[in-house]
Amino acid sequence: MPKGKAVVCCNHLSNWDIPLYYLNTSEKMGILAKKEIFKNKLFGALMKDYGGIPIDRDSNDLNAIKQCFKILKEDKKLFVFPEGTRLKNDEDVLGELKSGMAMIAIKTKSPIVPVWIAKRPRFFRCSVYYIGDPFELSEFYGKKLDEETLNKANEVVRAKMLELREKSLAKKKKKSKN
Repeated sequence: MPKGKAVVCCNHLSNWDIPLYYLNTSEKMGILAKKEIFKNKLFGALMKDYGGIPIDRDSNDLNAIKQCFKILKEDKKLFVFPEGTRLKNDEDVLGELKSGMAMIAIKTKSPIVPVWIAKRPRFFRCSVYYIGDPFELSEFYGKKLDEETLNKANEVVRAKMLELREKSLAKKKKKSKN
């Protein structure tokens, strides 16, 4: 994981994705999460303690976006699920990416670090997170961020995440042969 600011983008399989990731890192970072999580007293308090940023997924939540900009301006990391929701079907590889993550990374000129969760977390089973190499969407810096441009940026992010998925599958196959 690079030092300094970065947008950490991860596929999203379960409600345990954030807690399990946090148990395995000492770095505090902002976490963009649906506002409904913050209504639960226990999870809401934990999310706030972990740097959670509530976002209204049904609107353009300018307050949440400003908080994301602030975190990155402070040279910290921002953890985002670019799909905006969990995938409930194990066969789904990666859902449609929302444009907010790419827009935030481009506007703040922040590197993106892809993370791939290999399997849906289960009790008494090791969870495996693959962390890819940071990359930037520098080809989009200074451009007008209309829908077409953000879709192209999302295609780059999607390709990097799927590339990391393929690397994780190759490592898994190599391990099973040994």
